[in-house]
Amino acid sequence: MKGIQMVNLVSQYNRFKTSIDSRVSSVFEHGKFVQGPEVKEFENELAKFLGVDYVVTCGNGTDALQIAFMAMNFEPGSEVIIPSFAYAALPEVLLLLNLNPVFVDVNEDTFLIDVEQVKKNIGPKTVAIAPVHLFGQNANMEALYRIAEENNLKLIEDAAQSLGSWYCSENIHGASGCIGDIGISSFFPSKNLGCFGDGGAIFTNDIELAEKARKIANHGQTKKYHHELVGLNSRLDTMQAAILLAKLPHLESFIHGRIEVAKRYQSELSKISSIKLPKRDTNGTHSYHQYTIKLENSTVRDNLAAHLNSKNISSMVYYPLPLHRQKAYSVDADLPVSVNLCNTVLSLPICPELTTVEQIEIINEIKSFFNQ
Repeated sequence: MKGIQMVNLVSQYNRFKTSIDSRVSSVFEHGKFVQGPEVKEFENELAKFLGVDYVVTCGNGTDALQIAFMAMNFEPGSEVIIPSFAYAALPEVLLLLNLNPVFVDVNEDTFLIDVEQVKKNIGPKTVAIAPVHLFGQNANMEALYRIAEENNLKLIEDAAQSLGSWYCSENIHGASGCIGDIGISSFFPSKNLGCFGDGGAIFTNDIELAEKARKIANHGQTKKYHHELVGLNSRLDTMQAAILLAKLPHLESFIHGRIEVAKRYQSELSKISSIKLPKRDTNGTHSYHQYTIKLENSTVRDNLAAHLNSKNISSMVYYPLPLHRQKAYSVDADLPVSVNLCNTVLSLPICPELTTVEQIEIINEIKSFFNQ
C-alpha cells in the first residue's frame, strides 16, 4: 500500500502527460540534447514570469549557489552571514570556495533568518548576507536590503524552496530570488516547479553578473575552446528544460493548490493546543514548499511521526541537525532557536495533488494521536 506521500510526482505527471510528452518528443526529434533551443526558451519564459532581467540555468541548485558566489569573486577568507536552520548547500559551497560561513539564528515563528542577529554578526571580513527563503516564504528582504546597503554588502538569495512567491513591503517589491544582487533556485523534482532530474537557475538584474555566471556554468567560455575564466560544467539538460517549459504555465495553479492545502491545515490543526502552526509574514506571499508544524519537544514530534507512518502517511523532519552542529561545518555558536526547531519541527504532506479526502485523513490521524 502506497499511502499518502509528501509529494505525488506520478499523479502530477499524469495530469500534464500530454503537454510534457509533446515537449519531450520534440527534443528527441531535433536531437539537440545539450544546449538545445528549449533551454534558452525556458530561461526567457521564466525571466518574464519573475520580472527579472536575466535567468541563467545550470545543472542543479547547489551549482547555482556556487556559480553565484564565483561570479561575485570574493576574496578567500571573506565571511558570509547565513542561517543555521537550513539545508547544507550554502556552507558546503562557501567552504569549497574558501569563504567562511557565519551562522546566525532564525525567527522561531517564521523559521527565517533573524535580522537582529545579522546586524550583530557583521564584521570587518563580512562581504555578503545570504538569506534562505525557507519552506516557501521570503525572509525580511526590506530590512536585509537596508542592512546590505548601509554596510556595503552583497545580498545573495537562496530561493530554492520559494520559487513563485513574492515579496511586497513598503519599499521593496519583487519575485523571490530576484530582489538582491543575485539569487538562485532549484528544479529538484519535489520543488514547486520541478523537473524529472536535477536542474537549477541563477537570477539577476545585473548584466555583468549574468554574463559572468553564464561563462562560469559553461567551462568559463563564451566561444568554444576559448576559456576566459575558471568555470564548471553545469548546464541544464535540454530534456529537463522541455519538461519545465510544459510545467511553468501551471506554476501559479500549483502554488494555489498548496495554499488551499495549507489553509485547511491551519483551520483544523489550530484546534490542537499542542501544535504551533507556521506563521506567515504579511509582507508577501507564501508558496508552501513545505507545511511545517512545531511540537512541544522531540519525543512528541517523533511519536507523532511514528503514528503517521503506522497509518502509511509520510512526514519529514527538515532539518534534524542545525548547520553549526554538523560535523562538516561545526563551530562554537549559541543558536538556541535553530537547535530547538531541529528537535521539534515536522513537515506534513503538501502538494497540489493531495486530495481533500487524503488531507482529512492526515488531520484526523493527528487529532487521534493527541486524543489518545
